Amino acid sequence: MAGKKDDFDVIRQIHTVLVLHFLEGRKQSEIAEMLNLSTSKVNRLISQGRLTGMVKIAIESPYQGLVDLEKALVSATGLGSAVVAPAIVGNPDTTLQQVGRAAASHLLETIRDGDVIAVTGGKAVSAVAENLSPDRRFDVTVVPLTGGVQGKYYTDVNHLATQIAERLGGRAMLLHAPLFAESRAQRDMLMEMGSIKEVFDLARRASVAIVGVGSITTPGSSYYDFHPAPNPDREQIIRSGVVAEFLAHLVKRGGTLADYPLHERLVALAPDELSRCPHVIGVASGAEKIEPIQAVLNGRRLNSLIVDEQTASVVLNTLERSQHVA
Repeated sequence: MAGKKDDFDVIRQIHTVLVLHFLEGRKQSEIAEMLNLSTSKVNRLISQGRLTGMVKIAIESPYQGLVDLEKALVSATGLGSAVVAPAIVGNPDTTLQQVGRAAASHLLETIRDGDVIAVTGGKAVSAVAENLSPDRRFDVTVVPLTGGVQGKYYTDVNHLATQIAERLGGRAMLLHAPLFAESRAQRDMLMEMGSIKEVFDLARRASVAIVGVGSITTPGSSYYDFHPAPNPDREQIIRSGVVAEFLAHLVKRGGTLADYPLHERLVALAPDELSRCPHVIGVASGAEKIEPIQAVLNGRRLNSLIVDEQTASVVLNTLERSQHVA
């Protein structure tokens, strides 16, 4: 009987120490004083409690639904990671800022000193730039992935690259070239110019890329902000199966690039050239981005996706339905 009583006394003492330490948040020195034990004895009792399985840690998030969505997206798509930000119903601009903040945090967790960060233009990438607030300076180089389009803050990729570099404490190398050349020959000539070639060579070696996922079908599509034709034939583009824009290239529903004549005039990295980048982070928000996100995921063009919860839910449901049908 004595043995059992001794066991009970030890377990009871361990339990008391564990409650004081883990539930009441008391320091080991406080517990030692309360129970008239040495601090080393308290430490040993806590260790015994861990070894015997008396300590079970459960971590719950008030945003557990978002965490579950992230896990489901990773499982369904093969992404390395996903971050789902809360959506503000009826306020797409605020929701985009939420996604921008989430993407900015993810970027700060990902980058390391010495990295090259490649960026596209777009409202989502602009939201990332606006929400960057690092605790320290990073020795990084930020470069554009495409030529630029003047006129709007979010289509000027040089402006965004500069803004991101300044906020991180790094430097930007700018691309002084238009997004669309006037001909294939002019495009080839521009791509071989020393200053432009240097930037694109750096972009090909980027450790991290922050990219937007563009819509094509909606009236407010930013793709048409930088299209060289004043009145592009939207219906023809859509009828050809195009649903997305990625690095200014048109992408079909299945994830393949469209055979579009203007691609020959693009002063931009080709999407396949970005496949060597270990951290391609796609940022998107809004119902109009559902099909574009699915197309880019089908093409396996992203390693991470940062998105709002409403968009993530629909994307996930559509993916699950298509997998079930298959």
